Amino acid sequence: MAGLSPTYPLQTERLDLRPHRHGDVDDMLAFHSLPEVVRYTPWPVRDRKQTEEALEARLNAGRLTEPGQWLILAIELRETGTVIGEVLLKWASDVNRSGEIGYALHPGYQGKGLASEAARAMLRIGFEELGLHRITAVVDDRNTASWQLLERIGMRREAHHLEASWFKDEWANDYTYALLRSEWLNGRSEPAASDLG
Repeated sequence: MAGLSPTYPLQTERLDLRPHRHGDVDDMLAFHSLPEVVRYTPWPVRDRKQTEEALEARLNAGRLTEPGQWLILAIELRETGTVIGEVLLKWASDVNRSGEIGYALHPGYQGKGLASEAARAMLRIGFEELGLHRITAVVDDRNTASWQLLERIGMRREAHHLEASWFKDEWANDYTYALLRSEWLNGRSEPAASDLG
């Protein structure tokens, strides 16, 4: 596998997925500063300075050159040009051709199928452009909205790990979800009409 250098933006029906830019800081702060957004993410509630530092670290995360790297893209709502979240794809292993997805979305834009739209786009580039065989997602079992999203995009729950990680000062139970390239190509992840509303 040679890595991944997509042509941006990656366009979905309503979204432009693209590398972060310096001008994204205000939009990023709008959701990085919310406790309900970061409750199940690996970062804390951030102030403006911390958000600027996080943005700086993301500016060069628009391509994958070796296993272990994360592709981190801004989710821009095309209609307004507002960055409403982030979507991620990790190139986990070259030998196993495996990856992992993740996402975070401003709560004001949740419930509209936008995160599903962005996540499906990352599955597409993972399978069809990077050539992955299997993509997983790991989610706290209390994060109902997130694991329901994974099920809507066709991923299957493969495991429930009890007290699997020490996360934000407590033991967390994790669900592991997965999708195979063959399932993707057979249309398992096709959106339902209810996902697009």
